[in-house]
Amino acid sequence: MEHIKTTTKKLQKAIAKAIQEFNMIEEGDKIMVCLSGGKDSYTLLDMLLYFQKVAPISFDVIAVNLDQKQPGFPEEVLPNYLSSLNVNYKIIEKNTYKIVMDKTPEGKTTCSLCSRLRRGTLYEAAKDLGCNKLALGHHLNDILETFFLNLFFSGKLETMPPKFKNDAGDLVVLRPLAFCKESDIETYANFKNYPIIPCNLCGSQENLQRKKVKQMITDWETDFPNRNAIMMNALQNVFPSHLLDKNLFDFEDLSIS
Repeated sequence: MEHIKTTTKKLQKAIAKAIQEFNMIEEGDKIMVCLSGGKDSYTLLDMLLYFQKVAPISFDVIAVNLDQKQPGFPEEVLPNYLSSLNVNYKIIEKNTYKIVMDKTPEGKTTCSLCSRLRRGTLYEAAKDLGCNKLALGHHLNDILETFFLNLFFSGKLETMPPKFKNDAGDLVVLRPLAFCKESDIETYANFKNYPIIPCNLCGSQENLQRKKVKQMITDWETDFPNRNAIMMNALQNVFPSHLLDKNLFDFEDLSIS
């Protein structure tokens, strides 16, 4: 019991830090929490409901799930769970599963198209529901994995920011779990015994590059403890003059005065 209290406090502290450092939540916000049925989004909703109670400001939360019409998706699980919490929620039904299956060549991964379709649908829903902010369940490990995926496979220094504006500029997207370790979320979710819904689309793709990068980071953390924390510090401690991007630093006009 003491262990779960410690984990809960660690998560609350990490989320409070993210909210404070990136000015995530303000008076009168209406935040749409994207709920997938996985451990991360359940934890995110749980924590935002906690902060809604204890925060000195007033903000609204609505939980939204996109039912992508995957075969065998247990439609009753999330409505039952959300009703038991007495939380405001909406289930959106859109057959993105069929689109992904039709458009993805055999043997290719479905993740990028699936996430693009899902993101567009959720942005639209946020506007329809009058939300000015949308919260996603990505955590510290997701941020580090994305950084290395971009570095190794896309040739760019980029990751998931804790806060950004959508392309249309009418919605702020938040990642309140940005400083939370996946292992802490897992411990918390196991204790809470959330009704986890596996993703058949993603779960069937065992050889994704993300899984290899995840393993690489896990191995580093095992061999050299505290690597993840140091790498997260690095992402917040950037020196453009010591990189090679001409758009970020004026190398051309650099001269001795």
